[in-house]
Amino acid sequence: MKKNGKNGRQRSPEAGGRPSGSRGGSSQAGSGRPNGRQDGRSVRAAAVDAPLSVGQVVDAEIIGIGHDGEGVGRTADGFTLFVHGGLPGERVSVRVEHVKKQFGYAKLLHVAGRSADRQEPPCPLYTECGGCQLQHMGYEAQLRQKRKIVVDALERIGKLKVAEAGEAAVGNGDEPSEEEQGSSGIVVHPTIGMEDPWRYRNKAQVPFGQVEGGLVGGFYAQGSHRIIDMKECLIQHEWNDQAVGLVKSLCGELGIRAYDEETGRGVIRHVVVKVGFRTGDIMVVLVTNGDDFTRRRELVEMIRRELPGVKSICQNINTAKTNVIFGPRTEVLWGEEYIYDYIGDVRFAISARSFYQVNPVQTERLYGKALEYAALSGGETVIDAYCGIGTISLFLAQHAERVYGVEIVPEAIEDARRNAQLNGLEHKAEFAVGAAETVIPAWAESGIRADVIVVDPPRKGCDPALLDCIAKMQPRRVVYVSCNPATLARDLRILEDAGYRTVEAQPVDMFPWTVHVESVALLVRSSVANT
Repeated sequence: MKKNGKNGRQRSPEAGGRPSGSRGGSSQAGSGRPNGRQDGRSVRAAAVDAPLSVGQVVDAEIIGIGHDGEGVGRTADGFTLFVHGGLPGERVSVRVEHVKKQFGYAKLLHVAGRSADRQEPPCPLYTECGGCQLQHMGYEAQLRQKRKIVVDALERIGKLKVAEAGEAAVGNGDEPSEEEQGSSGIVVHPTIGMEDPWRYRNKAQVPFGQVEGGLVGGFYAQGSHRIIDMKECLIQHEWNDQAVGLVKSLCGELGIRAYDEETGRGVIRHVVVKVGFRTGDIMVVLVTNGDDFTRRRELVEMIRRELPGVKSICQNINTAKTNVIFGPRTEVLWGEEYIYDYIGDVRFAISARSFYQVNPVQTERLYGKALEYAALSGGETVIDAYCGIGTISLFLAQHAERVYGVEIVPEAIEDARRNAQLNGLEHKAEFAVGAAETVIPAWAESGIRADVIVVDPPRKGCDPALLDCIAKMQPRRVVYVSCNPATLARDLRILEDAGYRTVEAQPVDMFPWTVHVESVALLVRSSVANT
């Protein structure tokens, strides 16, 4: 669940498709991509004399979901086609749009056998945006699919045994006995979903643009730099939509032009809004092409007057010709430098560029499961690798004797220390700047021994040197929080080979209506470690 803005890593998919150029997708297990894998099965090219031709209409059966949410289809002769909008179990007619040697892409024309999981996408802009990939799939089916993604990755990439449904879990935080080790396999629980999977995002990052009819703000059309105007996003908090709409209206009224990335002229590049779900605080960040601009003071005063709950109005200056949202400098135009929100009982200060989880409801559930897996009784020493601004560290510090957090981004550690002081936990939480694989061995040499090590890496997973360090330190438990099932499975395999046993894994739906799935896994040191 890492990192964005000044804290260096990006983990959470942004609503509204781009700005980073992806549809939120990256390598996920069960993608069906022709790297030899698909939904736990090898994708083998059909033994055909020649691939299909562009424009050809063919029938296919959808057998899985790809890593961008597209249906993975098979033609009668076994050729693989990726079909956006297809769902597993459906028979579809498609038009081939692009062909490679072993696979192709096709446009959905007709669904002959409609899946019971299919629904009408509630968002009218769903097919244009790309920020969500699964609004055409019912929510319960999404939760099942996300568990399947995790299971497929563990089995296919990690070569790990997963317990069959109904087999007993070793889920009470105790180390498994020798009989239990390896007897049933890893228990992968049903995905924890949301009671209301809409309006869950506490942060909006909206690009602005100038068209003939005036100023627009919304999202980039798929595969382009064209901004489509948008009044609301169904996964954003209503206050985010309200704030963005207000700034858009006021800029138009005041004649403040949007930035044009082709000419380099204009003022407003992005509007970023952050909302504290528990506190009601609102922060508005104007990302501008330059320091000052005409009628800035009027704009600030009008936002203050017309946006209830606003506590902070900031300006970030970005003059670079880039699609990176933030520039290097941020100024407070009015109000406070921070707004505040809570995860559980822990209060966090949120600045214009500091990272904070975008779905606080599910974050609390994810961290609650991590706390359960850590099985702290109050006397333990915990190390939190990739600690970011201290979200997990402070969550655990309430229940441990001492927590040590390490993060390579200096600004994130500044935030972590500030948050520890904010919660009166500075005496229980210590933070260091540096690479985890360098700092943690130094801690060990100084006599620090961890009972539990928690890792929450970016999508690329843990550095191999860190995994080696964990194996040498031999903590009793390892709690692995992951945003990428593929690298989770890879790293669990390495730790298992080093003497650990993966007991269970819990998928959590942090981003409903997208293909992304977070998970947390519990590993315990085997009785045969390092023998």
